[in-house]
Amino acid sequence: MPGNFERVRREMLLRSRQRTRTVCSATATLPTALRRAIRIAPGEVSKRQRGRAIFLMAKQAPDRRSKTRTQTKRHSNQWWINGAFILLVLAALVAIGLPGSGLLKRTTPQSSTSAPVYSFEVVNIYPHDEQAFCQGLAFDGKTLFESTGQYGQSSTRRVDLKTGKVETQFQLDPRLFGEGLTLMNDRVIQLTWRQGLGYVYNAKTLQLLTTFSYEGEGWGLTYDGIHLIMSDGSEKLRFLDPVSFSPVKTILVKDGSRSIRQLNELEFAGGQILANIWHSNRIAIIAPGTGNVTGWIDLTTLPGKPLRQEAVLNGIAYHDGRLFVTGKYWPQLFEIKILKK
Repeated sequence: MPGNFERVRREMLLRSRQRTRTVCSATATLPTALRRAIRIAPGEVSKRQRGRAIFLMAKQAPDRRSKTRTQTKRHSNQWWINGAFILLVLAALVAIGLPGSGLLKRTTPQSSTSAPVYSFEVVNIYPHDEQAFCQGLAFDGKTLFESTGQYGQSSTRRVDLKTGKVETQFQLDPRLFGEGLTLMNDRVIQLTWRQGLGYVYNAKTLQLLTTFSYEGEGWGLTYDGIHLIMSDGSEKLRFLDPVSFSPVKTILVKDGSRSIRQLNELEFAGGQILANIWHSNRIAIIAPGTGNVTGWIDLTTLPGKPLRQEAVLNGIAYHDGRLFVTGKYWPQLFEIKILKK
C-alpha cells in the first residue's frame, strides 16, 4: 500500500507540473502589453490568473475590432464630407466668377453697347456701279466722288448721282490698292492701302497735283474743316495737318469701355465722325474730341445687298443734311434719314 500510495502521489504531482507548463506556455504567447495589463509574469500563472487573462482577451478583441471599424467608417465619412464641401465652394466660385487660388480664371464678359442705336428710313435709291469695290465716298452737292480698290482696278472717279455714270476717272498704278477719299475745298485727297502713298487731285478735273507719304496703312479719310482724319483699321483715328500731312494728334475710339477696331471709311457730318466698321452693318457715330461712340446707325435691313464675297457695307457721303451710303460691289446707293428706335 505505501508503495502504491507513493506511486499515485508522484503521478498526480507529474500531471500538475505538466498543466502548469502548458498554461505558462500559452501565456507566454500573449502580447507583452496584455501580460503587463493583467500583471502576469512569464512562468507565473495561477489558475485564477489564467482565467482572467482569457476573459480579458475575449472582451478586448471585439472592442478593438469594433473601434477599428468605427474609426475607418468615420474617416471615410469625413473624407466624403470634406470632398462635398470643396465641390460646393468651387461651384460657388464659378457662379460668382471669383478666382479660386489659381484653380479658376476669372472671365470678364465683353461690355455691351452703351451708346444708343438708331434705325433709318430710305429717302432715295440711286444706281451704283456693281463692279466698283467702293473704298471712299464724298459728295459736293451735285457730284459724287468715289475711290475704288483692288490691285489693277483701283481708281478715283467723278460720278453723276442720278445716273450712276462715271464722268471722269483717274486710274491708279496697278501696284497700288485704292482706299479712303475725301473732299478738301477744291481738292480730292485719296489714300492707298499698304504703300503709304497719298494722292491730291484737282476736284473738277481729277488731274493729279501732288503726292504725300504717311506711316502705316491707309483705310478711311475725311476732313473736318481743320484737319484730315485718317483710319488704319485699328481703333485709332489720326488727325493730320492738311498742308504738311504730318500727324497732329490721335484719338482712341471706344463705346463705353470697349475699343472699336477695324474703323474703315469715314465721313464728317454735323460735327461728328461717321465710321464704317469693316464687315459690320453698323455705322459708328464718334465724338471727335474724345473718341467716344455717341450712337450707332443699324443698316442691317437695307434692301438689295448682293451676296458676293466682300460685298460689305462701305461708303458714306454727307452734304448739307443729306446722307448717302453704299457698299463694295453694291448695285445701289441709298440716301437715308436717321431715326431713333
